[in-house]
Amino acid sequence: MYLPRSLIALLYQHLQRTHHPLSPPVLILVALEPDALCGCRILTQLLKRDYIPHKIQPVAGYGDLERAGQKVIRPMMESQGGAGGVVICLGVGGMVDLGSLLGVDSEEDETTYGGVEVWVIDARRPWNLGNVFGGIPRLPPAKDGSEIKEPGVDSGKIQRNYKPGKGGIIVFDDGDIEEDLDTERDAYLALVEMPEVDDNGDDSEGPESESDDDVDDAEPRPGQKRKSWSDRDQEGESSGDDDRPRQRRRSNSSSPIPESPSRPKQRGLMSLSGPPGLGSSTSRSVSPTPAQPPKAISARTLRRRLLKLRRKHEAVLQAYYSLGSSYCEPISSMMYSLASELGREDNDLLWMTIVGVTSMELYGRSSIGVAVSSRKPSATSSGWLGTRGSRIRQLLRDEVRRLNPPELSDSSFNANRLPENNGVIPTTARSPTDTSIRLSPEPKFLLIRHWSLYDSMLHSPYLSARLHIWSDSGRKRLHKLLAKMGVSLVQCKQSYTHMDMELKRGLRTKLLKYSDMYGLDELVPSADTDGRDRGGTKEGWGFVRSWGWRATLSAQDVGIIVGAILEVGKQAATALQTANWDRGREGKEITDEAGTLESEEWVGRFWDAYDALEKIEELKAALPTAQHLHRAILRTGTSLIEKRQIRHLRAFRMCVVKDGPDVALFTHPAALTKLALWVGEAISEQERESKGKLGHGGRGTPLVVAGLNENRGVYVVVGTGGGGGGMGFGDPVAAKERKEKREAKAKARELTKKNKEKIKEGKREARRRAAADNEEDEEDETESEDSDSSSEEEDDDEEDEASQAKGFGRNKFGNAFQLVVEETNARVRIDSFEHCVVEVKKEDLAGFLESLSMKAVVG
Repeated sequence: MYLPRSLIALLYQHLQRTHHPLSPPVLILVALEPDALCGCRILTQLLKRDYIPHKIQPVAGYGDLERAGQKVIRPMMESQGGAGGVVICLGVGGMVDLGSLLGVDSEEDETTYGGVEVWVIDARRPWNLGNVFGGIPRLPPAKDGSEIKEPGVDSGKIQRNYKPGKGGIIVFDDGDIEEDLDTERDAYLALVEMPEVDDNGDDSEGPESESDDDVDDAEPRPGQKRKSWSDRDQEGESSGDDDRPRQRRRSNSSSPIPESPSRPKQRGLMSLSGPPGLGSSTSRSVSPTPAQPPKAISARTLRRRLLKLRRKHEAVLQAYYSLGSSYCEPISSMMYSLASELGREDNDLLWMTIVGVTSMELYGRSSIGVAVSSRKPSATSSGWLGTRGSRIRQLLRDEVRRLNPPELSDSSFNANRLPENNGVIPTTARSPTDTSIRLSPEPKFLLIRHWSLYDSMLHSPYLSARLHIWSDSGRKRLHKLLAKMGVSLVQCKQSYTHMDMELKRGLRTKLLKYSDMYGLDELVPSADTDGRDRGGTKEGWGFVRSWGWRATLSAQDVGIIVGAILEVGKQAATALQTANWDRGREGKEITDEAGTLESEEWVGRFWDAYDALEKIEELKAALPTAQHLHRAILRTGTSLIEKRQIRHLRAFRMCVVKDGPDVALFTHPAALTKLALWVGEAISEQERESKGKLGHGGRGTPLVVAGLNENRGVYVVVGTGGGGGGMGFGDPVAAKERKEKREAKAKARELTKKNKEKIKEGKREARRRAAADNEEDEEDETESEDSDSSSEEEDDDEEDEASQAKGFGRNKFGNAFQLVVEETNARVRIDSFEHCVVEVKKEDLAGFLESLSMKAVVG
């Protein structure tokens, strides 16, 4: 089920009415990432104000999530002796079948979910459509045996008259379900209502008549949980040793029918002998003539049409799951919308939202997946890189103005003297009690308030890529830029807060003046260049908050520090025990005890980051950790480029981090992702300068980076890129290819139409000469099917084109990793919620990359 954006407060208001301090606590499962952590902070503040007991449980991956389901969530079910309750998943499980993973959707129980209601708020895409349009509790049948539908739910959409409390899975829609998933919804619901039909492959449909068992062995079921599986040949065995076991099958018929790869979970299916409703939705019957009674359609023809329709709907779902990974509205933004509906907005909640949204940009998370954004947001797209993302950022700026109005004592003259209104980034509070949030013209520097100007510019990914900081000539270029600005190396190498005030006042003006000479168009925001906010949007401006005289930090500073705590920890990571990798009976199974210990260590870091968001002293104490991590990124990235360790394979570029003093820092996937984004931005800029444009049709070069975890004997592999623009029709190369493809299809359709006309004429002549009625019936049915084929082909072409536009430039490494695991003997562990992250046994990396290089990772 899904909750539309307009009813975002419906479930929480019911929680307010029904819960009291003695009620079972609400369980909050939180992913180990800054956005989910900020969303958790907002949600817990709301729960505390309403005296609703709650419990927070950090979740490192799918293995942790499954264990939480077995040990914590299943005992909550009424059928297990519990009292039901609410489980809220923040950044957890939106892409997998949560019912089977958590163990709350069982065939053994007469009613499913047992009063456990699971709320899913996730920014990752694609959604698991079983959660979105299914996840409805199965109620006991009526006295006459008929199925009872959940009141208040229409085609998976929750209505205002919905009564919570019976359990189920509820996805919070940020707008993309209602706007973009109409086709997928119709296909999913049609498959759910469709009778089970055994596809034996004996029909004359050509290559499409493969049995479902063959298809099931050939490709993964879309929407199923991506497994950490290694033994795919033991289909009938229990998957208890796997980190992410196979989604179970379900059939309500007396003789189980094998399901096709993309078929969703079936409930209350009609029998094949009961055709009511089938004629309107799944077949095209021949219209009777006044002189003859209606002709009965043979069972063989009916079955063939049903299979054809089922394959068509399955293809729609398969295309959706094959688009590649992407991101939509951040979790913290959704939580702030909930607070706004409840009338609970304040500066603390707004600041958490701003930090969460900013962290999405730091990790390269956009509507094209994890990638370097090489283009400005498109005004024609409705995604996170388009109008929706721009609208959210503008709403945040408006909220800052609304909740932080100028003080009455501030005259117009004094307001114009404020540093941010004169192009200077604020570094101190206005008063000892100042805790306001301000808009600031932040340049694309890194931790500038806590570093020197030189170090801040040196470690900026934006400047590093465009000035080629990794080379001696790049360093000289940086020195030359500073010299032209009139800033001496002595001045710029001291702390920024202690620099000469006149230099700081004129810094933004000088950067605007000389940035064009070095191709640094977006180095500083250009909005409101007169220094006064006269109702301007201040597009591109950052956010700054003060804690009195104790500190003044930007949202980017906080996002970087919190991320460093999660990735590195307050102290150096302790050495883990050597992993015990065992191939198992089929030579592919992985047991990784050290991986479990590592995830437990990451959970400990979560609480440090959670506390740092509220305690400014702990946040300041973690600043050296963030600086150390970004120094390591610069050193390692420079080494990879200088030593020419970045290789260009057929479908992507790749590099391996296995030497040097900083290898241990990149055993965490998020830290390795930051390094990959740094290297990817440098490669994209090199391609732009050498070729005049980005490779791969302007979408940047896909990049795979592997980091060695020597203690565990594995490589952590991250795939980024394949995007850049991410706006289907905005790319001229792709648009030209689509136009040529459309013209070729139109010519082919015209030729096919002429050929079919000749064939039909021959059939009519043969029908006149036919003597047997059964032959006439068969030919009439064949003609009816042929007459509809052209229109169906046109519809399929339109759907394919729309699908290509949606998936243009998305990160497809998750799909490619899954295919490689199925086709090779490489020992791989897929446990991260980020599907473009895998762990590969050290000895198997070469074979894994070789097989991966043959996969399509660019849309």
